Amino acid sequence: MLIRKFYAIVLAAVISTAYSFACTNVIVTRGASADSSVMVTYAADSHQLYGALDFKPAKNWKEGAMLKVYNWDEGNYMGEIPQIPHTYQTVGNMNQYQLIITETTFGGREELWHGSGIMDYGSLIFITLQRAKTAREAIKVMDSLMQTYGYPSEGESFSVADQEEAWIMEIVSKGDGSGSVWVARRIPDGYICAHANQARITTFPLDDPENCLYSPDVISFAREKGWFTGDDKDFSFSDTYNPVDFGGARFCDSRAWSAFNILCGGEFVWEDADGEHRAKADDYLDYAMGHNLQHRLPLWVKPAKKVTLTALADVMRDHFEGTPMDMTQDVGAGCNNLPYRWRPMEFELDGNSYVHERAIATQQTGYWILCQAREWLPDEIGGIIWFGADDAATSALTPVYTNVNAVPFSFAMGNGSMTEYSPTSAFWQFNKVTHFAYLFYDRVAPVLRSEIAAYEDLCVKTVAETDQQALNYMVKGNRRKAVKVMTEASSDLTSHLMRRWKELEKELLVKFMDGNVKVQGDDGKFKMTTADGDIPVQPQHPTQRERWLRGIVNDHGETLKVQ
Repeated sequence: MLIRKFYAIVLAAVISTAYSFACTNVIVTRGASADSSVMVTYAADSHQLYGALDFKPAKNWKEGAMLKVYNWDEGNYMGEIPQIPHTYQTVGNMNQYQLIITETTFGGREELWHGSGIMDYGSLIFITLQRAKTAREAIKVMDSLMQTYGYPSEGESFSVADQEEAWIMEIVSKGDGSGSVWVARRIPDGYICAHANQARITTFPLDDPENCLYSPDVISFAREKGWFTGDDKDFSFSDTYNPVDFGGARFCDSRAWSAFNILCGGEFVWEDADGEHRAKADDYLDYAMGHNLQHRLPLWVKPAKKVTLTALADVMRDHFEGTPMDMTQDVGAGCNNLPYRWRPMEFELDGNSYVHERAIATQQTGYWILCQAREWLPDEIGGIIWFGADDAATSALTPVYTNVNAVPFSFAMGNGSMTEYSPTSAFWQFNKVTHFAYLFYDRVAPVLRSEIAAYEDLCVKTVAETDQQALNYMVKGNRRKAVKVMTEASSDLTSHLMRRWKELEKELLVKFMDGNVKVQGDDGKFKMTTADGDIPVQPQHPTQRERWLRGIVNDHGETLKVQ
């Protein structure tokens, strides 16, 4: 993700490679989606990233204009490049032509980190979105920018998609200012792909430009460095530039495995040069848990059924539920089944090293998105970025069309920051409610899930109505009114969301304060001791789960035992 600082985690004698353990992407091709849209999710997971939606209108530039480039992580000035005559409008990670670019950082070989140059990975995304209309064009633009101006970032996996096709592109710096080496593979229609901070492309076809593109020196550069000596056909990008270790599997590819497991109904089906393959998702648990690093996940798989927008959003709310890594089950979840572990992710005890799980949904998410490119609509209407602030499991998505006049104020850049509270910011409003949920998760989370589902259902219905209204205006040649309708729809939905979440903040506090649960009648009103009184009936005290109680007994039982 667009992290503010890349950091290395070293788990004694276990993890040898640095990872940021941030961000997750899931990619759904047209043939795999329920409505034939191309969808890409992205969770921007950072303890320092503020959840806001960037907006840059299309613009004409004077001849000779220059673009100043700033490092995306640190904000440092890197240099400048010639501006092009016209740049396209962008809303977050999507542009007005329905082009989508998102990413996850995988680091790669340490000796290639921090090469010289000015085109870091964040700048690469947003400058490309302003200059390209399609996924294939974006890959060419990204390559040109990196080779011309240098690529100083660590290894990255990019999701690059438009309304027709989707690609996974993986890049590493050469470490010397001469650009990068990379490979990009088109995800077959009808399949889904996922990546999460571990390079996913292994071997790839060398003579299939319709489905695979790569830098001309991606193999020869590895040979020069002494990292590869075999036949070209056996070259593996991941095994060469980002060899998987325990952390790469357990903290990173485990999230891709979980997304596949959910959307594939527990069975993986995929096709490669050797034909079609089938395997149980559980057969790959040994890899997902870091126990068998040779048993790599397939790059893409077929979903069990066509993927809906709602189903894909729910994947981003996953905590490994129902698997051996389920974060709600062990004693670390406390008495309220909290599926989060505060950082650091690793610890040592009695000479042994241990880890906490890193699921798709995580507390440090700044924002998360579901980008939707819809080929059956004109570009003015087809592109939607569904935007959510804070933890995906406890926040709702709001649709924002990529051709709006402005993004909703509650999502806007400048409305608050990580160190400046704003009562009109969706990021801060969600954080307030979410932090309360973390106290009593098993009680509050079901309420939030119900509210999220109701709101997102409203959004889906509103989008259908807005699409038709905007399309009617476009048919009449009135683009201005079409844009106005789309802008107002996103703004109105966000206003509704903020009102409801502020009400919800009060309702949750009143109902669940002090670890109690106030009793409500069928009408939703709190039951009182007398009809006209203000004293509620005795609250409920839910039973504490046995596993947590046993943890207390094992730790302190002799002191607490009733004699």
